[in-house]
Amino acid sequence: MFTLRWNILIFCMIIPLHAQEIDWDKVNSNTILNLVTKQSTDQNIGYSNIIQIGDNNNAELSLNSRTYITVKQLGDFNALYFMNSFTDKSTKTAITAQGNNNIIDVIGSNSISDGIQINVKGDNKTIFMRNY
Repeated sequence: MFTLRWNILIFCMIIPLHAQEIDWDKVNSNTILNLVTKQSTDQNIGYSNIIQIGDNNNAELSLNSRTYITVKQLGDFNALYFMNSFTDKSTKTAITAQGNNNIIDVIGSNSISDGIQINVKGDNKTIFMRNY
């Protein structure tokens, strides 16, 4: 038992305690979202980042394997319905809902909607978007 304590003590002293140097005063939902989106993944496989801050937020996504989507819901009772699983095209989308009781409904994707950024600020807003 005595050697186990010494081993743990030596282990803790040897391991560098500088895991990451982050200025924690500058960390918030916007900077975290930027850090996450900067991380590159395999170019043939899509990714989704969903950040929900608030109560009773809902995001229902039906995506193909080449969809790059970033969702940020800030507030309460926000709903997002996003479906582009019936196409194999690569799509990049960023959606932000800031407020309460907002509904965003997006179906489909095409060359016009590729790279679209939807920003909703306010309460009780509804957006229906159809891409065929």
